[in-house]
Amino acid sequence: MISHDTDLGTPLAYRELSKRSFILIRSSDPADVDDQARPIVAGLDSMSDDLKTGAIAVFARGRLRIRRLPSRG
Repeated sequence: MISHDTDLGTPLAYRELSKRSFILIRSSDPADVDDQARPIVAGLDSMSDDLKTGAIAVFARGRLRIRRLPSRG
């Protein structure tokens, strides 16, 4: 899931879903779809393992931060 909605991460983290992941684009500047997609596509290799196991990837100010979600055993 990819969104600008910062409220989506919390419920996703605590739902009983396997392999749930979320890409959050944080930006106060309007950008077109290509400008938003470019860093996501460029970062897919570096974040793919985390996204497969469940993580929130946050793109903000030209940086990528990944937070792994709690595992659900």
